[in-house]
Parts: sequence; C-alpha cells; structure tokens
Amino acid sequence: MSDPGNLYDKLIIDRLKYDDQASFTIIFSKYYSDLVHFAFHYLHDLSVSEEVVQDVFLKLWESRRTLAIDTSLRSYLLKAVQNRCIDHSRHTVIQQRYTSSVLEKQFDSSDDTEHYVLHSELEVKLGEALDKMPAELSEPFVLSRFQGMNYAGIAGKLGVSVRTIEVRIAKTINLLRKELKDFIT
Repeated sequence: MSDPGNLYDKLIIDRLKYDDQASFTIIFSKYYSDLVHFAFHYLHDLSVSEEVVQDVFLKLWESRRTLAIDTSLRSYLLKAVQNRCIDHSRHTVIQQRYTSSVLEKQFDSSDDTEHYVLHSELEVKLGEALDKMPAELSEPFVLSRFQGMNYAGIAGKLGVSVRTIEVRIAKTINLLRKELKDFIT
C-alpha cells in the first residue's frame, strides 16, 4: 500500500504545477523551519541558512511546471538545500582566497607608483568594458562586485531567477577576461 504522506505530497506537487499558490504556501509552511535548521548544520550562520532555503523555494516555484520529483518532497527539498549549502561553502572559500590574494598584492605594492598607474588604467578599462556590454550583463556584475549584493537580492531586484543572475555574471566575467587580457597575469 502507498504511503499516505507520499500521496499527499504528490497531490500538492500536482497542484503546484498548475500555479496553485496555496499549495506553495503549504509546502513552505510545512518545511521552511526544518530546512533552515538543516542548512544551519552546514553553514553555521542563520541568515545565510535562511537565504539558502529561500533560494531553494524560489527555484521550486520557478520550476514548478516542469517539476519531476522521484522521491518524497521532503527528501527532494533536503537534497536541494544540501546542494545549495555545498555551493555556498565552495563560493565562500573562493571569495576568501581571492580577497586574501588581493589584499596581499595591495599590501606588497602599496607604495609602487607603477602599480598605481596600472591599477588606475585597469579601472578605466574595466569601466569601458562594462559600458560596452548590454545592461542585462553588466548590471548584475556591478551590483554583485561593487555594491556587495547577493545573487538572490539581485534576482529579486531585476525580476529574474537566481540561476539567470549566475549565468549572466559568469558570462560577464568571461567577456571581461577577454577584454582585459593585457592586465591579467
């Protein structure tokens, strides 16, 4: 005999596929706090854990029409949160390495006039390169790198998905690498 919980999940998911906001609210209310608690075990930061879980729910809503869940809804959401936590942790490590690298380079050459001139020229070229790009590519990059906004915040501000922001920023970085190849060592 089938598990009644799985039948209920299937019914809720089917309703969700047809844009039923009430079913989304039911799923959110039922799983949100447990998922935040689960994420906290990975991230040890409540606000980041909440952000990760909100991203998972945003993705759930955005992909509702093509949703294919082979396990229980709970298992699906736990795995999605776990994957987001791992992605976030990897991203944090990369950011920390980059920040350390930049700070070391700035400290080592802070009195170097040539470095200052090259840095100024790089800033000008970066601005020019960003100006050449369509706003849909440059704006998320600027909001992320210069204004410190996270991807979810940018996605909300621009009315697109977090994944769209990830793709646009990655594309911008690739274009900038080509444009600024003379400055990259």
